[in-house]
Amino acid sequence: MFQAAAWLISQFYSLTSNYIFAIAIVAFVIMMLIFPLTLKSTKGMLEMQRVQPEMRRIQQQYRNDRQKMNEEMMKLYQEHKVNPLASCLPLLAQMPIFIIMFRVLHGLTSRGSDGTFDPDYISKSSELYSSLDNKTEMLTWGLDLSLRPIEVLQDDPGKGIVYALLVVALMGLYYAQQRMIASRTVSPTMSATQAKIMQYLPVVFGVFQIFFPVGLVIYYFSQTIVRIAQQAYITRRFYKGDESLGRQAQAASAKARDMAKKDGGGGGLFGQLKQEAAKAKQEQASNRPTSKRVTPPKGSASAKGGSSGTKGRPTPSNRPKPGGKPRHPKPPRP
Repeated sequence: MFQAAAWLISQFYSLTSNYIFAIAIVAFVIMMLIFPLTLKSTKGMLEMQRVQPEMRRIQQQYRNDRQKMNEEMMKLYQEHKVNPLASCLPLLAQMPIFIIMFRVLHGLTSRGSDGTFDPDYISKSSELYSSLDNKTEMLTWGLDLSLRPIEVLQDDPGKGIVYALLVVALMGLYYAQQRMIASRTVSPTMSATQAKIMQYLPVVFGVFQIFFPVGLVIYYFSQTIVRIAQQAYITRRFYKGDESLGRQAQAASAKARDMAKKDGGGGGLFGQLKQEAAKAKQEQASNRPTSKRVTPPKGSASAKGGSSGTKGRPTPSNRPKPGGKPRHPKPPRP
């Protein structure tokens, strides 16, 4: 797989004689190959959102019987022909691609013992190998794609500004892409704070690009541009018109969110955790044994004011006084 990805870069380099163009075209091809999965997962996610009110009703009806809840959920999925794991398909497909491209771009600029490039994964007869072999830079438009932005900033801050601006531009693209997705997404369990975190999370990921080779930054830059175009197409396809699948999913999500608020389950993830903690505390308090004062039975020593420790002792009225004679009952008169 590494050799196949490197061969693809090599083929596009032989057509363009430009490292950036070759990497950008590879990113475009990969995104177009994944796009059918993206469409399928988007449709599956919208279909899942459309049945959220019914899912919420089942969760409330069988909240004390998890097995029955799962059975009803499976019936609901089968009835509406939805797959809760469909939205994970593009992510699962992109993870191995990320690893492959990371290794290939590192391999193209791997250095030998003399510090020059000794490219891996590509044929030694290719034009790309000839352009990199025994070189120390992978230059295009004044950028060395083999360097990391953090290294350039440390060695030459003035030159590193260009590399830093490339990373900042990538973060801006991440933000624009996530904003497109967030503008059409209505979550019944996500609070406003969580939505903001999800919106800025890809931007935070962009910060780590300063530790990656610039060639990989170019790959992600090109990939994000293609993804923004794909998201614009998805918006037109699934959200055009009030009767579209996307609009129905939005209405269903809003209804499920209102149901969650009425049931006391709103407020997002933190609100749900707080509610579960309060519920557990209440159940613990209800199951805690209460201490009651036991009233001793009538006629016992405790009821008369005595105790078990005074059994057999003379009462104060029968005790002899110090220095006196004991009292005896008077004999009855004849």
